[in-house]
Amino acid sequence: MITVEQHLERVLAAVRPLAPQRLPLDQAHGCVLAEEVTALLAVPPFDNSAMDGFAVRAADVAAAEDGAPVRLRVVGDVPAGSPARPPVEPGTAVRVMTGAPIPPGADAVVPVEHTDQAAGPGQALPAVVEVRRPAAPGAHLRGAGEDVTPGAVVLRAGTPLRARDLSTAASVGHGALLVHPPVRVGVLSTGSELVPPGQTPDAGQIPDSNHILVAGMVREAGALPVLLGAVADDAAALRARLAENLGRVDAVVTTGGVSAGAYDVVKEVLAPLGEVAFEQVAMQPGKPQGFGVLREGADGPASGAGQGAPDGPAATEAGVPIFCLPGNPVSVFVSFQVFVAPALRRLRALVGDAGPLAAAVAATGWRCPPGRRQYMPVVVDGTDGTGALRVRPATAGGSGSHLVASLALADALAVVDAEVDAVREGDAVRVMMVP
Repeated sequence: MITVEQHLERVLAAVRPLAPQRLPLDQAHGCVLAEEVTALLAVPPFDNSAMDGFAVRAADVAAAEDGAPVRLRVVGDVPAGSPARPPVEPGTAVRVMTGAPIPPGADAVVPVEHTDQAAGPGQALPAVVEVRRPAAPGAHLRGAGEDVTPGAVVLRAGTPLRARDLSTAASVGHGALLVHPPVRVGVLSTGSELVPPGQTPDAGQIPDSNHILVAGMVREAGALPVLLGAVADDAAALRARLAENLGRVDAVVTTGGVSAGAYDVVKEVLAPLGEVAFEQVAMQPGKPQGFGVLREGADGPASGAGQGAPDGPAATEAGVPIFCLPGNPVSVFVSFQVFVAPALRRLRALVGDAGPLAAAVAATGWRCPPGRRQYMPVVVDGTDGTGALRVRPATAGGSGSHLVASLALADALAVVDAEVDAVREGDAVRVMMVP
């Protein structure tokens, strides 16, 4: 039996970030930026109005007040987006809308509310405007480059791109960015007992909940699930399904078929490849684990396909990492959080891990398996006097891999070291917060 750290180390040693690609902004959300982004344009790109009103010379309206308005001749109208630049000379004004360029000669904007004109759409351009309040030089103007100047760094390499980051890139002149592309993860369930969700199972059958579980966790990890369906306990069918799909994914997650049963076909098909190892990991749940890399030319399902296939969309020399998880849903959930999620972070080119475990206190006690690290689904019941989280098992049944109800209830996984035989009420524990 190997430790969790040993298995995770092997996983992370075999994966590396996907090669950068230049993607249009509308396809780059969630991708990790592969280069520093500098501004091509100033923001704002030109001097513009911050208000609907009238562009004026500040000196002309310095004495304006409600009882003694200043009358200015209106010589033009500049809505946002207009190329018009009617000059503002002494004694004149130009009507401007928010975002409109400031006409030459103007050094201030008087808001429409400070004039005799009505606000709102459909207002005719007046011949004369009465200004009832003064405006200092620069009032309600936004200068070119006031926010960003050309050449300024606006985004750093390694940034996971959010909507506002992409908006910033567009504002400074970019239409595409060099990013690590979305990680495509093939999701494959195995087992002759599985039926699609929503279908009434016959005797001996169960719904394929793992397909939904893994696909959702892939999305929560910032990657794209590629649904490969479910295959029965048939070695030839499994080989065919993998061979058909390896060329369009960057990683594969299978569930089921990794234990010592007579019908555990994942182990039967992949173990002979030599680069897929099946281990017993000292953890509960999730003891049986498989991991490896499938390459072109292997004597198995990857032959002629996958990341080694030069014409495949996922083609690299690294091959396609494959994670072979147990079949029980709680084992799938825990295994994904502990092993698959960190690997997806690396494939996405995210730096560092997801963060340290949080400090917690057991609100009630529970038993632990001897010699194995326990990942107990727990509910957070507020905090104690020191600010530590108070946690209790999500279900009365503990951490059994078959206890599906605990998944929907759990806020976190309590991580209990292998040498601990029991957690008692009030004991300090560490917890891994989960999506």
